[in-house]
Amino acid sequence: MLRQLTTPLLAAALAAAPLTALAQEYTLRATANSNTDDEDYDGLVVFKNYVEAASNGAIEVELYIGTQLCGNGAECLQGVADGSIDIFISTSGGAAGIFPYVQVLDLPYLMTGDRIAETVLQGDFVRTMRDMALEDSGGLIRLMTIGNTGGWRNFANTERRVQTPADLEGLKIRTVVADLPQELTRALGASPTPIPWPELFTSLQTGVVEGTKNGITDIMGMKFPEAGLQYITLDGHAYMGALWWMNNDRFLSMPEDLRRVVMDGFYQLQQATFASPKRKSIPAYEAFVEGGGDIYVPTPEEKDAFREAAAPVYDWFQTNVPRGPEIYTALRDAVADAEAELNAANARDLN
Repeated sequence: MLRQLTTPLLAAALAAAPLTALAQEYTLRATANSNTDDEDYDGLVVFKNYVEAASNGAIEVELYIGTQLCGNGAECLQGVADGSIDIFISTSGGAAGIFPYVQVLDLPYLMTGDRIAETVLQGDFVRTMRDMALEDSGGLIRLMTIGNTGGWRNFANTERRVQTPADLEGLKIRTVVADLPQELTRALGASPTPIPWPELFTSLQTGVVEGTKNGITDIMGMKFPEAGLQYITLDGHAYMGALWWMNNDRFLSMPEDLRRVVMDGFYQLQQATFASPKRKSIPAYEAFVEGGGDIYVPTPEEKDAFREAAAPVYDWFQTNVPRGPEIYTALRDAVADAEAELNAANARDLN
């Protein structure tokens, strides 16, 4: 069922607009395979409100939350390509079957914090990935922006506190089916065990797996502590990027002024998804600790040990992933530029 959203801002904007501007010219069908508690939904609400108001009603955005239009990443991206879906959000794992190099976002320990990640994802790195996706999809699928969906991935388990890679030795860690997270888990000494997301609670409860790689909001949202998950290590090995795709012909069919509105709308969406996990993680961490959970923050030396142990994954990515060296270089360069920018700003701000 179509979810209709009406906001005071939108209503006021449309009421004040000239009658000639009220005629709806474009309808964008946007879908997210999540739920209304998710950061993806928060971003879409902001996008819808902004685009409809800023276009004075020329663009209507219809939101389909869940699996109403498509059931998985490959199916949804096919819908974007054939034009039955205008906008779709995927994780890197959800798009890796079509664009394998988007897994670069899952390479561990390259981006060291929110300020670095958010700078990188607002710059030319995204344009490089956009050009690659357009080329590889025959000009059909356009990457609009990359936001966040759940904060940072951390190791969590049912058995013990993990302070160094040696503490992961032998643990059965749930991963998705994609190769890269399995390679990372293996490099750190654990045993990767692909498990479908809906089966993870029972798998933790029965010992089929002893850990997972997730953000705190997902951990608490799925009630994993009730399945025995009691230890989280804030190693922050991967930023949980959310890739927002659009049918390229649909985007280019709009006049330039409305394309600008859509691009500005995706900027608003991106900022909302950057902020949402930060706020939602506060009560999630509090609830985890109140339930007896143990949270460990690695020292800089321990973080270096994780990074060194994971180093083989970088070579694996460049050797085994199509266009891997190209996108890996683009990300490393973008991170270096962001770090230099941040260091220069800190030099001015800290004195």
